[in-house]
Amino acid sequence: MQRRWTIAVVVALIAVGTGGAAAVAYAQQIFSGYYGYTPPRYPTANSFKGAFNMCRLQFTSNRREKRGWDTDYPGADINFSVRLAELTRTRVTKQPNHTDPEYVVVRTTDQALFQCPFILLEDAGTAVFSDQEVKQLREYFLKGGFAFVSDYWGPQAKEQFDDQIGRVLPRDKNPIIDLPMDHPIWHTQFELTHLPQMSSIQSWRRTGGGVTERGLPPGRQSARAVVDEKGRIMVVMIHDDDIPDGWEREGEEKEYFLSFSPDAYSVGIDILLYGLTH
Repeated sequence: MQRRWTIAVVVALIAVGTGGAAAVAYAQQIFSGYYGYTPPRYPTANSFKGAFNMCRLQFTSNRREKRGWDTDYPGADINFSVRLAELTRTRVTKQPNHTDPEYVVVRTTDQALFQCPFILLEDAGTAVFSDQEVKQLREYFLKGGFAFVSDYWGPQAKEQFDDQIGRVLPRDKNPIIDLPMDHPIWHTQFELTHLPQMSSIQSWRRTGGGVTERGLPPGRQSARAVVDEKGRIMVVMIHDDDIPDGWEREGEEKEYFLSFSPDAYSVGIDILLYGLTH
């Protein structure tokens, strides 16, 4: 519990502190959520410099639930990269201005995918992969790639993503397992005692502080993983939960930040560090 309290204090001081360097860093680096469209930032020859780059996977959706691949983009990507650099010893690639973190969007058929040891997928319950995408994604995971999937809701989304990732990583060789709270992934850096549940800030406002979306009752969130034949985790899937909104919206409303962002960063950082070190 002490380490979980520590992240809450450290992030709170960075994000809502007053005066001095903390306030300056907040103003310059932390992205406040908004509801417009940001074009994808594709990799260039200068994107990958040997440090960490947040990579978001671009995919095709067959229906509308949230915004598709760019849900919470780019705020979640930017803010997570900033906090990762502040709260861990991970070196994060900077943009040429030497201030903002580098972040990229990779298509499933891009060779740049293989430069990304970690990829983020949101609203992936609407994803449909072509045969070519299935082949390349399988190669990516079998070569050591790792994915974090969150912010997809309800039984239809769960069934669809399970089906699509099953085409990439057939279930007979790559089973889906549960990730209980005693699994080492939840204790990589921060000691998590429960899987926090959170909704988008829009749903939270609309419901007067609710923690779920789409009228679902609380307590339905689940954490599962796709593993290879040796038990290595390749894909972490947190269903009925909106972990990345706690990253994107941290600068938008103090009460939402205090309720969700420390837990959201604890989950994300634990998953990332586990993926990079296993």
